[in-house]
Parts: sequence; C-alpha cells; structure tokens
Amino acid sequence: MHFGIIVFPGSNCEHDTLHVVSNVLGHSGALVWHESIDLSPFDALILPGGFAHGDYLRTGAIARFSPVMDAVAVFASTGRPVLGICNGFQILCEAGLLPGALRRNYGSHFVCRDVHLRVEHNENVFLHLTNIGDVLRMPIRHGEGSYYVDPDTLADMERNAQIVLRYAHADGTVVAAMNPNGSTGSIAGVCNEAGNVFGLMPHPEAASEAILGGTDGLIIFEGMTRLLDPTRARTADSGLLGLSHGDLAA
Repeated sequence: MHFGIIVFPGSNCEHDTLHVVSNVLGHSGALVWHESIDLSPFDALILPGGFAHGDYLRTGAIARFSPVMDAVAVFASTGRPVLGICNGFQILCEAGLLPGALRRNYGSHFVCRDVHLRVEHNENVFLHLTNIGDVLRMPIRHGEGSYYVDPDTLADMERNAQIVLRYAHADGTVVAAMNPNGSTGSIAGVCNEAGNVFGLMPHPEAASEAILGGTDGLIIFEGMTRLLDPTRARTADSGLLGLSHGDLAA
C-alpha cells in the first residue's frame, strides 16, 4: 500500500507520519508538495499536523487554496481514504471535505497533553478495527482545536454516524471536565458520510510506538491498510513529489 503525505509550507509532522507508515507498518509512502496535482500513485492520503502557511488568517484558510486540494477532493470522491491530523483536520474542514470548523481553544490557551478518546462509531475506514465504547489515549497539541458545527448539521452528523471520537475520561465517560478545548459536544474527530474522509485533532502518529508511551493511535493507520489491496504496495520513496532538488536548495 502506498501512502501520500501532503506537505504544506509550515507542516511539521510529515516525517513522523512517514515514519509510522514506512517503518512501523512496513508500507511505502512519499511526501507530496502542496503544489502537486497528480495523486494517482497513491492508495491513501494523509494531511499531517503543523501550521500550514503559519496559520495566517485562520487555520487552514490559505492551505485550502493549494493546487493539491482540488486533487485531494477528486481522490476522496473515489472512496479512497483521506486522513487529516490536527492541522490536516482544519484544512479538510476549510476545504469543505468535512463539515464544521475549528476555532480557537476555549480560554485561548495552547493545549499540549495526552487525552482519552471514546469511540462513538466504527462504521468507517479508520476505526473499523475498534469497538464502540473503546477508549484510546493520544496526545493533543493545538491552539485552535475547538470543533464547531451548527445544531442542524450536528443532528445530521449524529444520524449519519459521523461523530466518531469524543474526548472522555479514562473510563469512557464523556464529561465537560475532559473537554480540553471547548469543542461542541466534546467532539475530537469526525468523518464524512461515506466514511472514507476522517479528521481528528489528536495525533495518532505520536501514539504508534510503545517507546513513545503507547500504541493506541496505530489502530487508525492499520484500519486504513486492512481495507485496501496490499498487492498495490510500492517501493518506499521518501522523496518530496512535485518539488525539485533545486527548489529544496532554494
């Protein structure tokens, strides 16, 4: 299986994500510069965390206009998996590939700590290996991670099983005290109606090795790989597609 990891100016988790895909899971992956428009080599896409374009104007507001995002939308329309982590989640919302928006955290504080997440729905590409009610532990690190969606859209999302992760206590109880950023309904992750586009504020790539404190995040990446044809795996390539060595030197 071949992963494309989209890189914007200001992304900073792309190498961590590539490490998990390539070295932990044993699949191939490539970094894809945001000016690229050819995503045909890939079986799945990941938009990693960071601060695309410095988060100017609003998180993801500039990145949504990158040439690659039209290609991401076409890719998603074919049913192939698209995962947005933290800043990647923000970009997917800004691009209209996921409902809602991410606002500044309650109290305007940057939050960096581990959180517990309760699985609300598993009828999607990413969490089908979990059980409803399972509790996962992953780190968050964001200043604008408060998920908001209007009440009517929220009701539709609830009916369509699109609310897939909520911040919770370690025992799985969803209480306001465990909501780290003021997200509507303690929402930590959502998917589209088809279940192949998923965004979450926590960082699963930072919870995929025991040496880092836990492996709960790995199940999301494993979920993506289990549903796709493993015969399409390609030779690992960590080159930055769409960006020449001359551009890198510049």
